Amino acid sequence: METNLSNRIQAILLAIATVGLVLLAVMNFRQESQFQQPDDQVWWRESTGGLEAVKVLPGGPGDRAGIRVGDLLTGAQALPASSGFGMELPEAGATLDKSIPASATNPSARKNQNLLGAAPLHEDLDQAHSFTRIPPKLFLTPIVHGSDLERVLYRTGSYEKAAYAITRGNTPLTLIVIPEPVDRSLALGLRFIAVIYLAIGIYVLFRRWTAPRATHFYLFCLVSFALYALKYTGQLDTLDWTVFWTNIVADSLQPALFVHFALSFPEERLKRVHRAWLLPLVYAPGAALLALWLWANFNWQATLLLKHRMEQTGTAYEAVYYVLAAALFLRSYHRAGTPLLRQQLKWLTRGALLAVVPFTLFYAVPFLFDLRIPAAFERIAGFSIIFLPLTFSWAIVRYRLMDTDLIFKRGVAYTLATGLVLGGYFGVVALVSEMVHTRLPQAVREWGLGIAIVVVAAIFEPLKRRIQGWVDRLFDRQRYDYRKALIEFGRGLSSETDLHALLESIVDRLGSTMRVSRVAVFLAEDKGSLRLAAAHGLPADPRLAIGSQGSLALDFLNFNASDGHTHIFLENAQQALHLPEGERRTAALLDLNYYLPCRVQDGSVTRAIAVIGMGRTEGGDFLSSEDVELLESLAGYIGIALQNASLYSRLEAKITEFERLKEFNENIVESINVGILAIDLDDRIESWNAQMEAMYAFSRAEAIGQTLRTVFPTEFCDALDKFRNESGVHNLYKFRLTTRAAEQRTVNAAIAPLMSRDFVAVGRIILVDDITERVTLEAQLAQTDKLSSIGLLAAGVAHEINTPLAVISSYAQMLSKQLRGDHRLGPVLEKITQQSFRAAEIANGLLNFSRTSTTEFKETNLNQVIRDTLSLLEHQFKKAQVQVELDLTPDLPPIYGNSGKLQQVFLNLLLNAKEAMPGGGRLRVATLVNGHVEALVSDSGSGIAPEHLKRIYDPFFTTKTAPRPGDKRGTGLGLSVSYGIIQEHAGKIHVESAVGAGTTFHLEFPLLRNSVHA
Repeated sequence: METNLSNRIQAILLAIATVGLVLLAVMNFRQESQFQQPDDQVWWRESTGGLEAVKVLPGGPGDRAGIRVGDLLTGAQALPASSGFGMELPEAGATLDKSIPASATNPSARKNQNLLGAAPLHEDLDQAHSFTRIPPKLFLTPIVHGSDLERVLYRTGSYEKAAYAITRGNTPLTLIVIPEPVDRSLALGLRFIAVIYLAIGIYVLFRRWTAPRATHFYLFCLVSFALYALKYTGQLDTLDWTVFWTNIVADSLQPALFVHFALSFPEERLKRVHRAWLLPLVYAPGAALLALWLWANFNWQATLLLKHRMEQTGTAYEAVYYVLAAALFLRSYHRAGTPLLRQQLKWLTRGALLAVVPFTLFYAVPFLFDLRIPAAFERIAGFSIIFLPLTFSWAIVRYRLMDTDLIFKRGVAYTLATGLVLGGYFGVVALVSEMVHTRLPQAVREWGLGIAIVVVAAIFEPLKRRIQGWVDRLFDRQRYDYRKALIEFGRGLSSETDLHALLESIVDRLGSTMRVSRVAVFLAEDKGSLRLAAAHGLPADPRLAIGSQGSLALDFLNFNASDGHTHIFLENAQQALHLPEGERRTAALLDLNYYLPCRVQDGSVTRAIAVIGMGRTEGGDFLSSEDVELLESLAGYIGIALQNASLYSRLEAKITEFERLKEFNENIVESINVGILAIDLDDRIESWNAQMEAMYAFSRAEAIGQTLRTVFPTEFCDALDKFRNESGVHNLYKFRLTTRAAEQRTVNAAIAPLMSRDFVAVGRIILVDDITERVTLEAQLAQTDKLSSIGLLAAGVAHEINTPLAVISSYAQMLSKQLRGDHRLGPVLEKITQQSFRAAEIANGLLNFSRTSTTEFKETNLNQVIRDTLSLLEHQFKKAQVQVELDLTPDLPPIYGNSGKLQQVFLNLLLNAKEAMPGGGRLRVATLVNGHVEALVSDSGSGIAPEHLKRIYDPFFTTKTAPRPGDKRGTGLGLSVSYGIIQEHAGKIHVESAVGAGTTFHLEFPLLRNSVHA
C-alpha cells in the first residue's frame, strides 16, 4: 500500500513538474519571439575608466561602426529616432560639435574596409560627405560596468542608433552603433534537443515505468529539457527571472544526475554502507554552484567579469562531471563480467564519449582558458549532447541492447510527426481563418476551428506511421528490409506442407534475417515432451542430434503450464542458476538466450506446439524489444504452419499406408492363380483381376461396370442365382464355361458374400478356378495308362508270335534247299522266307519300342536309325498314299546318342507328317553335314498355324481335338517328349511351317560331342 501511494505521489509530482516546465518553456519562447535582445557583437570587459573591447565580431554592428580591439568605451546614449547619420555629438558629460562620417553607420559606404573590419577612423573622416547637427543639450551615460551598457542597448532597441564615446589610445572618438538582435540559431537547436529529451523521457517512462532507474532517467531528461529549452531574454521581468533561475537550477542538477547514474549502473554502488557518503558528495558541487549564483546576485556588483567567471565555473563543473561519468562507464566496461553487461556498457560508454568529448574539447576547454575557436565547433559541441538521452534510454530498457535505436527512431518519428502536424495545423488554421473571415458568412465561421482540429486528429496517426517507416529506412535500411521479408515469410508459411522442408526454411530464414548465430526449433510430442527438430549453428555434440529427446532436459520450456509467458530470456545461458541441474546443463549446452512458444488453438485450449530458440546476434548483441515483439507475432504464424504441416504429414503417412495396403491387397488378388471378381447387390462387376482377363479373354476395362448377365453366359448366371439368398460359401464343380473366345473351359467356382466392417452384405465375391488343363491331364494320364497296357500287350503278342514265325521261316528255308531246282515252288518258298523275316522284324520292332530303353549313349549312325524307323511305318505310308523320298548322305559321321530314343523322335515326326497329309502327299527325309549332323523331315501337308508354332513343344498341347473318322485324338506328348530327347543329345530342333505349304523340322546334332548324359 505504501509503495502504491509513493508511486502515485511520485507520478503526480513528475506530472506537475512536466506540465509546469512545458508551459514555462512555451511562454519563454513566445516572449523571446516578441522581444528582440539588441547586441553590438563586441566582447567587452571592465577596465579602468570604462569597458575595453576584447573581441569584435567581423561584420557585426560594432565592426561596421569602427570599433577596434583595445578601444575603451566611456559613455553611450540612445539617439532619438529622428537623428541623421551625420551629426555633432557631445563629449562625455558635455555637448559635442564633431562631425561623424556616414561610413561609420552606413554599410553600403564601406568600400575600403580591410579583412578585419571597418577602415580606420581618419579615412572615414576624409570621406565624409554630409552630416547634421544634434541637439546641443544631449549628454552621454557614463559606462563603468557591463550592466550600464546593457541598459543603454535595451533602451535603444534593435536596429536603432546609439552613440558610443570611444577612447582609442589618447584620442577621443564618438561612433554611431546600430545594434542587431542576438543570434538565436544555437538556442533553437538546443530547444530541439530539449524536445527530444522530453519526448524520449516520456516514452521510456510510460514504456518501462517499473524498470530500474526509469524515474532517474526521466528526471534527467526533464532537467535537461529545462536546461536547453529555457533561455532568459534580458527583459528581466517576472517571467524572465523565473526562466533564469530555473535554468540555473537545471544547470546545477544535470551533471550530478549524470554522475549519479554512472555510479548506479550496472549495479547500485551507493547502497553499500561505507559508500553512502558519496551521494551527498555527488550533488554538493551543484548545490554550491547554485548557492554561489544566489550570493553573487544579491551581494556582488553585476559586472561582465563576474558573469564570465560564473559561467566559467558552471562550465568547469559540467565538464568535470561529464568526464567523470564517462570514465566511470569506461571502467565498468573493462570490468564487466558477463557478455550482456559488456555489450550494454560498450554502447553506453561510446554514447557518453560521443557527447562528452566534443563538449569538453570544443567548448569547455576553450571557454575556460579564454581561447578563440570557430563558431562551427561550438555548434558541434552543443549538438553532441543529444547522444546522452539515447545512451540513457538504452540503459533503462535493460536486456534490450538495441532498444536505443528503437527509442531514438520512435522519438524522432513522434517529434517529426508532431512538428509537421502542428505546422500543418497552424497553416490550416491560418488558411481557414483567412477564408472564413473574407469569404464565408458569420454563421459558418465558428466551425472553422473545429474542422481544423478534426483534420489534425485524423492525419496524425497515419502521418506518424509514415514517418516511422521513413526513419526505419533511414537508420536501419537493411534490417528494415529483413524484417519486412520476415513478415512476408511468416504470412507465406502456410503454403509449405512438407514438415522437414518447413523446419529447415524456418531456421534458415530466422538466422539470416535476424542475424543470429544460433537457431533451433523444438517440436512437441504426443506425450507433451519436446524434441530437437531443426537447428542452425549449434555445437557438434551427439546429444544435439536432430530428433534427440532423451538426453536433453527441456522441462523449463513447458509454456503450457502458464499462458502468460510470451517468451523466456536467459541473460547468460551458461549460468542459468534458477534452473535445476539437468535443465541447467541443457541450457548451457544449447547456449540459446531466447525461447518463444508457437501456440495454436486446440479447441478451447491454447497449447504450445513448438518452441523457437535463438541466440545472440553474430556481433554478440542481444535482440531489441522490437525484434522480440516481431518474433512473438511471427511465432503464431509459425505455430499454425507447423500444425498444418504436421497434420498434412500425418495424413500423408496415413494415405501412404493406405495406398501400400491397397497395393498389397491388389497384388495378392492380381498374383493369385485364380480368377476373382466382385459384384455389388445389383450384380454389377466392381472388381476383375488379371487371371480373369486371361482366362475369360475379356479385359478389366470392359468388364468393370457391366452386369453379370452381360458378360457371362446365361447358364452360369442361373447357376449363381441359385445361391443369391443363401448365406455361407457355395461351390460349382467342373462347370463347363464358354469364354468370349468361344473356348470351352472347365472351372470350379466359389461364391461368398462380400461384407462391410459392420457385417452388412454389400455384394458377392466369386472365385473362378480354371481346371481345364487339370481335367485334360487327368484324361491324358488315363490314356497313357491304357497305352502302357496296350504296349505291354503288344510286347507279349510280339514275343509269342516270334516262335511260330521262327518255325515257319525254318521250314521254309529247309523246303527251299530241298526244292532248289524246282522253278515253280522255289520262288514261292523264297517269298515265304522273306515275308517270315519281315514279320519277325516287325515283331522285334514292336518289342523294342515297348521295351524300356536304357540311357546308354554310344556312336550311332543316324542314317540307320532313320531306315529302321521307316521300315516300321512302310505299310502305313503305302496305305495313306504317302511317297517317301530318302536323301541320306552316304558318309554321314556318327554321333553320340541312343538309337532307341532317336528312333522314338523320328517315329513321332513321321507319324505327325503322315497325319498332316490325310489325302496323301510327299514326305522327304534327308541328312547332311554342315559343321554338324543335320536331319530334315519335310512334308507337303496342311502346315501349322502361326499362333500354334510357339506352343507345339508344350506338354499336352495338340491340334487333334476333333479327329477324323478312323483316327484317334492326340495326346500332346509326342513333340514334348521329342524335344526332351533332342536336348539330351545336346542338339537343337526348330520348325518352319506355313499354312497349306507343309512343314519342315530341322534336327541338329553335334559332331563327336558327348551329350549331357554321355
